[in-house]
Amino acid sequence: MKSFKQEKRYYSIREVAKMFNVNTSLLRYWETEFDFIQPEKTDKGIRQYQKKNIEAIRLVYNLVKERGLTLAGAKQRLKNDKEGVIHNEEIIHRLKSVRTDLEALKEEIEAMEKYLINNDA
Repeated sequence: MKSFKQEKRYYSIREVAKMFNVNTSLLRYWETEFDFIQPEKTDKGIRQYQKKNIEAIRLVYNLVKERGLTLAGAKQRLKNDKEGVIHNEEIIHRLKSVRTDLEALKEEIEAMEKYLINNDA
């Protein structure tokens, strides 16, 4: 799953699908299965996803795509301990963000080392 930076107020279904590397049809299906994923719709029926919608999708994505639960399993987990699931997913999301930052720093350090070695001679 790609991380996103909140820059816009609304995101299209295509943008959200790209964030999670899933089909738009899967997002529409999850809307029917999970009542807390309800993007706003324009008068013409065009979905407009806000940060809260994206966070809800991230929660389902984590349970279904990353942890391998069935939809029924994900629903049950959310029914039994939604706050705990949300808390755990937030921790996982933060850790992934830290990992991405550390990998970027490592690449910068390696590039600097290479530069210093090549220019030291």
